[in-house]
Amino acid sequence: MTVKIRTLDEHLTPPSAGSSELSTQEYFVNMGPQHPIAHGSLRLVLRLDGETVKEVIPVPGFVHRGIEKMCEKLNPRQIIHLTDRLDYLSAIMNNWGVAKTVEKAAGIETNARIETIRTLMAELQRIQSHMLWWGVLGMDLGAFTAFLYAFRDREIISELFEETIGARLTMNYVRPGGVMFDILPDFQVKVKKLLKYLGPIVQEYDTLLSGNVILQERLRNIGVLDPRKAVALGCTGPVLRASGVPLDLRKLAPYGRYGDVEFNVAIGAKGDCWDRYYTRMEEIRQSLRIVEQLVDDIPEGPVNVLKASARIAIPEGTYYDQIETARGVLGVMLVSDGKSPNPYRLHFRSPNFNNMWAVTALAPGWRIADIISIQSSLDLVIPDIDR
Repeated sequence: MTVKIRTLDEHLTPPSAGSSELSTQEYFVNMGPQHPIAHGSLRLVLRLDGETVKEVIPVPGFVHRGIEKMCEKLNPRQIIHLTDRLDYLSAIMNNWGVAKTVEKAAGIETNARIETIRTLMAELQRIQSHMLWWGVLGMDLGAFTAFLYAFRDREIISELFEETIGARLTMNYVRPGGVMFDILPDFQVKVKKLLKYLGPIVQEYDTLLSGNVILQERLRNIGVLDPRKAVALGCTGPVLRASGVPLDLRKLAPYGRYGDVEFNVAIGAKGDCWDRYYTRMEEIRQSLRIVEQLVDDIPEGPVNVLKASARIAIPEGTYYDQIETARGVLGVMLVSDGKSPNPYRLHFRSPNFNNMWAVTALAPGWRIADIISIQSSLDLVIPDIDR
Protein backbone atom coordinates (compact mmCIF):
# COMPACT_ATOMS: atom_id res chain seq x y z
CA MET A 1 0.00 0.00 0.00
CA THR A 2 1.30 3.44 -0.90
CA VAL A 3 0.55 6.55 1.09
CA LYS A 4 0.34 9.89 -0.69
CA ILE A 5 1.28 12.85 1.47
CA ARG A 6 -0.25 16.16 0.43
CA THR A 7 0.63 19.59 1.72
CA LEU A 8 -1.99 22.04 2.94
CA ASP A 9 -1.51 24.08 -0.25
CA GLU A 10 -2.35 21.03 -2.33
CA HIS A 11 -5.47 20.48 -0.23
CA LEU A 12 -6.51 24.08 -0.78
CA THR A 13 -6.16 23.99 -4.59
CA PRO A 14 -9.78 23.68 -5.75
CA PRO A 15 -10.59 21.25 -8.56
CA SER A 16 -11.52 22.69 -11.90
CA ALA A 17 -15.21 23.20 -12.61
CA GLY A 18 -17.04 21.19 -15.25
CA SER A 19 -18.44 22.72 -18.41
CA SER A 20 -22.11 21.98 -17.67
CA GLU A 21 -24.38 24.85 -16.58
CA LEU A 22 -25.44 22.68 -13.63
CA SER A 23 -21.93 21.86 -12.49
CA THR A 24 -20.63 23.42 -9.27
CA GLN A 25 -17.20 24.48 -8.17
CA GLU A 26 -15.81 23.55 -4.81
CA TYR A 27 -14.29 26.31 -2.73
CA PHE A 28 -12.54 26.74 0.61
CA VAL A 29 -13.47 28.92 3.58
CA ASN A 30 -11.78 29.41 6.94
CA MET A 31 -13.68 28.74 10.13
CA GLY A 32 -11.45 30.33 12.75
CA PRO A 33 -9.02 30.81 14.27
CA GLN A 34 -11.18 33.51 15.89
CA HIS A 35 -14.60 31.87 15.36
CA PRO A 36 -16.54 31.27 18.62
CA ILE A 37 -17.04 27.58 17.87
CA ALA A 38 -13.29 27.04 18.01
CA HIS A 39 -13.22 27.25 21.87
CA GLY A 40 -9.69 28.56 21.48
CA SER A 41 -7.53 29.44 18.52
CA LEU A 42 -8.21 26.55 16.15
CA ARG A 43 -8.45 27.01 12.39
CA LEU A 44 -10.70 24.72 10.37
CA VAL A 45 -10.39 24.84 6.60
CA LEU A 46 -13.69 23.73 5.06
CA ARG A 47 -13.89 22.40 1.51
CA LEU A 48 -17.42 23.19 0.42
CA ASP A 49 -19.78 22.48 -2.43
CA GLY A 50 -22.41 25.11 -1.81
CA GLU A 51 -23.50 24.61 1.82
CA THR A 52 -22.34 20.98 1.88
CA VAL A 53 -19.08 20.16 3.62
CA LYS A 54 -16.81 17.89 1.57
CA GLU A 55 -13.75 17.93 3.79
CA VAL A 56 -12.50 19.51 7.01
CA ILE A 57 -8.80 20.21 7.52
CA PRO A 58 -7.91 21.13 11.15
CA VAL A 59 -4.96 23.52 11.46
CA PRO A 60 -3.85 23.72 15.12
CA GLY A 61 -0.75 25.44 16.44
CA PHE A 62 -1.95 28.98 17.16
CA VAL A 63 -1.33 28.72 20.93
CA HIS A 64 1.69 26.43 20.93
CA ARG A 65 3.99 27.27 23.87
CA GLY A 66 6.47 24.41 23.91
CA ILE A 67 5.32 23.10 27.29
CA GLU A 68 6.74 19.61 26.80
CA LYS A 69 10.17 21.07 26.00
CA MET A 70 9.96 23.39 29.01
CA CYS A 71 9.35 20.35 31.25
CA GLU A 72 12.85 19.08 30.41
CA LYS A 73 14.29 22.03 32.35
CA LEU A 74 12.10 21.60 35.45
CA ASN A 75 11.97 19.13 38.30
CA PRO A 76 8.81 17.06 38.94
CA ARG A 77 7.32 19.59 41.37
CA GLN A 78 7.92 22.54 39.05
CA ILE A 79 6.21 20.77 36.15
CA ILE A 80 2.85 20.81 37.94
CA HIS A 81 2.18 24.51 37.34
CA LEU A 82 2.47 24.00 33.57
CA THR A 83 -0.13 21.21 33.44
CA ASP A 84 -3.03 23.49 34.35
CA ARG A 85 -2.24 25.55 31.22
CA LEU A 86 -3.06 22.55 29.01
CA ASP A 87 -6.73 21.63 29.43
CA TYR A 88 -7.49 24.42 31.89
CA LEU A 89 -10.95 22.95 32.56
CA SER A 90 -9.28 19.75 33.82
CA ALA A 91 -6.41 21.46 35.64
CA ILE A 92 -6.62 19.37 38.83
CA MET A 93 -6.84 16.14 36.85
CA ASN A 94 -3.83 17.18 34.75
CA ASN A 95 -1.89 17.85 37.97
CA TRP A 96 -2.90 14.42 39.19
CA GLY A 97 -1.78 12.74 35.95
CA VAL A 98 1.79 14.04 36.33
CA ALA A 99 1.87 13.41 40.10
CA LYS A 100 0.58 9.86 39.55
CA THR A 101 3.32 9.13 37.00
CA VAL A 102 6.07 10.60 39.19
CA GLU A 103 4.84 8.64 42.22
CA LYS A 104 4.82 5.45 40.17
CA ALA A 105 8.34 6.09 38.88
CA ALA A 106 9.82 7.13 42.23
CA GLY A 107 7.93 4.55 44.33
CA ILE A 108 6.11 7.14 46.43
CA GLU A 109 3.17 5.81 48.48
CA THR A 110 0.40 8.24 49.44
CA ASN A 111 -2.35 7.76 52.04
CA ALA A 112 -6.14 7.45 52.01
CA ARG A 113 -6.74 11.10 52.94
CA ILE A 114 -4.68 12.37 50.02
CA GLU A 115 -6.41 10.05 47.55
CA THR A 116 -9.86 10.98 48.86
CA ILE A 117 -9.21 14.72 48.56
CA ARG A 118 -7.81 14.23 45.05
CA THR A 119 -10.86 12.24 43.97
CA LEU A 120 -13.31 14.75 45.43
CA MET A 121 -11.59 17.70 43.78
CA ALA A 122 -11.33 15.90 40.45
CA GLU A 123 -15.05 15.06 40.39
CA LEU A 124 -16.06 18.57 41.43
CA GLN A 125 -13.99 19.88 38.54
CA ARG A 126 -15.54 17.34 36.16
CA ILE A 127 -18.97 18.71 37.12
CA GLN A 128 -17.71 22.27 36.69
CA SER A 129 -16.20 21.45 33.29
CA HIS A 130 -19.34 19.78 31.96
CA MET A 131 -21.43 22.72 33.17
CA LEU A 132 -19.29 25.11 31.17
CA TRP A 133 -19.54 22.84 28.11
CA TRP A 134 -23.35 22.68 28.47
CA GLY A 135 -23.65 26.46 28.63
CA VAL A 136 -21.29 27.04 25.71
CA LEU A 137 -23.02 24.45 23.53
CA GLY A 138 -26.33 26.15 24.20
CA MET A 139 -24.83 29.51 23.27
CA ASP A 140 -23.22 28.07 20.13
CA LEU A 141 -26.66 26.90 18.98
CA GLY A 142 -28.40 30.15 19.91
CA ALA A 143 -29.64 29.45 23.46
CA PHE A 144 -27.81 32.21 25.33
CA THR A 145 -29.82 31.65 28.53
CA ALA A 146 -28.09 28.28 29.05
CA PHE A 147 -24.74 30.07 29.14
CA LEU A 148 -25.93 32.34 31.95
CA TYR A 149 -27.36 29.45 33.96
CA ALA A 150 -24.16 27.41 33.64
CA PHE A 151 -21.93 30.22 34.82
CA ARG A 152 -24.26 31.02 37.68
CA ASP A 153 -23.99 27.47 39.03
CA ARG A 154 -20.34 26.68 38.30
CA GLU A 155 -19.46 29.84 40.23
CA ILE A 156 -20.34 27.99 43.45
CA ILE A 157 -17.72 25.33 42.70
CA SER A 158 -15.22 28.00 41.65
CA GLU A 159 -15.61 29.71 45.03
CA LEU A 160 -15.03 26.39 46.79
CA PHE A 161 -11.82 25.90 44.79
CA GLU A 162 -10.71 29.45 45.48
CA GLU A 163 -11.10 28.98 49.23
CA THR A 164 -9.10 25.75 49.23
CA ILE A 165 -6.56 26.27 46.45
CA GLY A 166 -6.34 30.03 45.96
CA ALA A 167 -7.19 29.87 42.26
CA ARG A 168 -10.36 29.51 40.20
CA LEU A 169 -9.22 28.27 36.78
CA THR A 170 -5.51 27.45 36.34
CA MET A 171 -5.17 25.45 39.53
CA ASN A 172 -1.96 23.66 40.52
CA TYR A 173 -3.14 21.68 43.52
CA VAL A 174 -2.16 18.02 43.25
CA ARG A 175 1.59 17.47 43.53
CA PRO A 176 3.84 14.41 43.87
CA GLY A 177 3.31 12.98 47.32
CA GLY A 178 0.16 14.87 48.21
CA VAL A 179 -1.72 18.11 47.66
CA MET A 180 -0.74 21.75 48.11
CA PHE A 181 -3.19 22.58 50.90
CA ASP A 182 -5.50 20.71 53.25
CA ILE A 183 -9.24 21.23 52.97
CA LEU A 184 -10.82 23.82 55.28
CA PRO A 185 -12.90 22.76 58.33
CA ASP A 186 -16.17 23.78 56.61
CA PHE A 187 -15.35 22.04 53.31
CA GLN A 188 -17.67 19.08 53.90
CA VAL A 189 -20.56 21.30 54.97
CA LYS A 190 -20.25 23.41 51.83
CA VAL A 191 -19.96 20.37 49.56
CA LYS A 192 -23.13 18.84 51.06
CA LYS A 193 -24.94 22.13 50.51
CA LEU A 194 -23.66 22.12 46.92
CA LEU A 195 -24.93 18.57 46.33
CA LYS A 196 -28.36 19.47 47.65
CA TYR A 197 -28.49 22.41 45.24
CA LEU A 198 -27.08 20.77 42.12
CA GLY A 199 -29.32 17.68 42.08
CA PRO A 200 -32.47 19.61 41.08
CA ILE A 201 -30.40 22.00 38.94
CA VAL A 202 -29.37 19.23 36.52
CA GLN A 203 -33.05 18.41 36.09
CA GLU A 204 -33.64 22.11 35.44
CA TYR A 205 -30.99 22.00 32.71
CA ASP A 206 -32.92 19.20 31.02
CA THR A 207 -36.15 21.18 31.26
CA LEU A 208 -34.50 24.31 29.88
CA LEU A 209 -32.49 22.87 27.02
CA SER A 210 -32.44 19.09 26.58
CA GLY A 211 -36.09 18.80 25.58
CA ASN A 212 -36.01 21.83 23.28
CA VAL A 213 -37.18 20.74 19.83
CA ILE A 214 -34.71 23.03 18.05
CA LEU A 215 -31.79 21.62 20.03
CA GLN A 216 -32.94 18.08 19.30
CA GLU A 217 -33.15 18.82 15.57
CA ARG A 218 -29.64 20.29 15.66
CA LEU A 219 -28.14 17.30 17.50
CA ARG A 220 -30.04 14.09 16.75
CA ASN A 221 -28.61 11.96 13.91
CA ILE A 222 -25.99 14.64 13.18
CA GLY A 223 -22.29 13.76 13.06
CA VAL A 224 -22.54 10.03 13.78
CA LEU A 225 -19.22 8.54 14.93
CA ASP A 226 -18.99 4.78 14.43
CA PRO A 227 -17.41 2.98 17.43
CA ARG A 228 -14.75 1.36 15.23
CA LYS A 229 -13.84 4.71 13.75
CA ALA A 230 -13.77 6.30 17.21
CA VAL A 231 -11.32 3.66 18.43
CA ALA A 232 -9.22 3.94 15.26
CA LEU A 233 -8.92 7.71 15.74
CA GLY A 234 -7.84 7.25 19.36
CA CYS A 235 -10.85 9.11 20.76
CA THR A 236 -11.43 8.83 24.50
CA GLY A 237 -13.72 10.24 27.17
CA PRO A 238 -17.34 11.19 26.46
CA VAL A 239 -16.64 11.29 22.69
CA LEU A 240 -15.72 7.58 22.70
CA ARG A 241 -18.31 6.52 25.26
CA ALA A 242 -21.08 8.26 23.32
CA SER A 243 -20.28 5.85 20.46
CA GLY A 244 -21.05 2.93 22.76
CA VAL A 245 -17.52 2.03 23.90
CA PRO A 246 -17.55 1.89 27.75
CA LEU A 247 -13.89 2.82 28.27
CA ASP A 248 -13.53 4.78 31.51
CA LEU A 249 -10.28 4.46 33.45
CA ARG A 250 -12.11 5.18 36.67
CA LYS A 251 -13.84 1.79 36.20
CA LEU A 252 -11.34 -0.24 34.16
CA ALA A 253 -8.18 0.79 36.04
CA PRO A 254 -9.40 2.41 39.29
CA TYR A 255 -7.10 4.90 40.97
CA GLY A 256 -7.64 7.31 43.86
CA ARG A 257 -10.86 6.23 45.61
CA TYR A 258 -12.77 5.22 42.48
CA GLY A 259 -12.56 1.56 43.41
CA ASP A 260 -14.46 2.27 46.65
CA VAL A 261 -17.51 4.01 45.18
CA GLU A 262 -20.45 3.00 43.02
CA PHE A 263 -21.20 4.83 39.79
CA ASN A 264 -22.27 4.01 36.25
CA VAL A 265 -20.33 4.61 33.05
CA ALA A 266 -22.53 6.75 30.79
CA ILE A 267 -22.55 5.49 27.19
CA GLY A 268 -24.48 6.33 24.04
CA ALA A 269 -26.21 4.13 21.49
CA LYS A 270 -25.60 5.85 18.17
CA GLY A 271 -22.61 8.16 18.53
CA ASP A 272 -24.33 11.28 17.19
CA CYS A 273 -24.17 14.79 18.62
CA TRP A 274 -27.15 14.02 20.86
CA ASP A 275 -25.41 11.02 22.43
CA ARG A 276 -22.33 13.13 23.09
CA TYR A 277 -24.62 15.72 24.69
CA TYR A 278 -26.51 13.34 26.93
CA THR A 279 -23.44 11.30 27.91
CA ARG A 280 -21.99 14.39 29.54
CA MET A 281 -25.28 15.26 31.21
CA GLU A 282 -25.36 11.79 32.74
CA GLU A 283 -21.72 12.12 33.79
CA ILE A 284 -22.66 15.16 35.87
CA ARG A 285 -25.17 13.01 37.75
CA GLN A 286 -22.65 10.21 38.27
CA SER A 287 -20.00 12.63 39.51
CA LEU A 288 -22.51 13.93 42.05
CA ARG A 289 -22.99 10.32 43.20
CA ILE A 290 -19.24 9.87 43.66
CA VAL A 291 -18.87 13.09 45.64
CA GLU A 292 -21.86 12.21 47.81
CA GLN A 293 -20.33 8.84 48.74
CA LEU A 294 -16.93 10.29 49.63
CA VAL A 295 -17.68 13.59 51.33
CA ASP A 296 -18.46 11.89 54.67
CA ASP A 297 -15.61 9.39 54.29
CA ILE A 298 -12.48 11.58 54.38
CA PRO A 299 -9.91 9.77 56.55
CA GLU A 300 -7.57 11.56 58.93
CA GLY A 301 -3.88 11.94 58.17
CA PRO A 302 -1.32 14.25 56.60
CA VAL A 303 -1.93 15.73 53.16
CA ASN A 304 1.70 15.28 52.13
CA VAL A 305 4.00 12.29 52.55
CA LEU A 306 7.06 14.25 51.38
CA LYS A 307 8.67 17.38 52.75
CA ALA A 308 8.40 20.40 50.47
CA SER A 309 12.19 20.49 50.11
CA ALA A 310 12.66 16.75 49.54
CA ARG A 311 14.44 15.82 46.31
CA ILE A 312 12.46 13.39 44.16
CA ALA A 313 14.84 10.87 42.60
CA ILE A 314 13.49 9.01 39.58
CA PRO A 315 15.46 5.91 38.54
CA GLU A 316 16.63 5.59 34.95
CA GLY A 317 13.93 4.32 32.65
CA THR A 318 10.71 5.12 30.81
CA TYR A 319 7.49 5.42 32.80
CA TYR A 320 3.87 5.83 31.73
CA ASP A 321 0.63 6.40 33.58
CA GLN A 322 -2.76 7.81 32.67
CA ILE A 323 -5.84 9.42 34.12
CA GLU A 324 -9.45 10.09 33.06
CA THR A 325 -9.94 13.83 32.64
CA ALA A 326 -13.20 15.57 31.76
CA ARG A 327 -12.37 15.16 28.06
CA GLY A 328 -10.77 11.73 28.07
CA VAL A 329 -7.52 9.92 28.74
CA LEU A 330 -4.48 12.03 29.57
CA GLY A 331 -1.35 9.90 29.28
CA VAL A 332 1.97 11.01 30.74
CA MET A 333 5.22 9.45 29.51
CA LEU A 334 8.28 10.30 31.58
CA VAL A 335 11.84 9.37 30.58
CA SER A 336 14.60 9.69 33.19
CA ASP A 337 18.36 9.30 32.74
CA GLY A 338 18.73 8.55 36.46
CA LYS A 339 21.17 11.44 36.93
CA SER A 340 19.36 14.73 36.53
CA PRO A 341 16.42 15.66 38.80
CA ASN A 342 14.70 16.89 35.62
CA PRO A 343 13.12 14.45 33.15
CA TYR A 344 15.09 13.68 30.01
CA ARG A 345 11.75 13.71 28.16
CA LEU A 346 8.14 14.30 29.17
CA HIS A 347 5.30 13.73 26.73
CA PHE A 348 1.56 14.29 27.19
CA ARG A 349 -0.92 12.09 25.36
CA SER A 350 -3.65 14.71 25.03
CA PRO A 351 -7.33 13.64 24.84
CA ASN A 352 -8.21 16.81 22.95
CA PHE A 353 -5.67 16.17 20.17
CA ASN A 354 -7.20 12.82 19.22
CA ASN A 355 -10.78 13.97 19.73
CA MET A 356 -10.13 16.94 17.43
CA TRP A 357 -9.42 14.67 14.46
CA ALA A 358 -12.84 13.09 14.82
CA VAL A 359 -14.21 16.16 13.03
CA THR A 360 -12.51 14.94 9.83
CA ALA A 361 -14.69 11.81 9.95
CA LEU A 362 -17.86 13.47 11.25
CA ALA A 363 -18.19 16.58 9.08
CA PRO A 364 -18.19 15.42 5.42
CA GLY A 365 -21.69 15.36 3.96
CA TRP A 366 -23.21 17.78 6.50
CA ARG A 367 -23.97 21.47 6.15
CA ILE A 368 -21.92 24.38 7.45
CA ALA A 369 -24.37 24.95 10.32
CA ASP A 370 -23.93 21.32 11.40
CA ILE A 371 -20.19 21.93 11.90
CA ILE A 372 -21.16 24.17 14.84
CA SER A 373 -23.09 21.31 16.47
CA ILE A 374 -20.36 18.76 15.75
CA GLN A 375 -17.54 20.93 17.04
CA SER A 376 -19.44 21.88 20.20
CA SER A 377 -20.33 18.25 20.90
CA LEU A 378 -16.61 17.33 20.86
CA ASP A 379 -15.92 19.80 23.73
CA LEU A 380 -12.38 20.69 22.65
CA VAL A 381 -9.97 22.80 24.69
CA ILE A 382 -7.39 23.95 22.16
CA PRO A 383 -4.40 24.78 24.44
CA ASP A 384 -4.37 21.07 25.34
CA ILE A 385 -3.71 20.34 21.64
CA ASP A 386 -1.06 23.05 21.18
CA ARG A 387 1.31 21.98 23.93
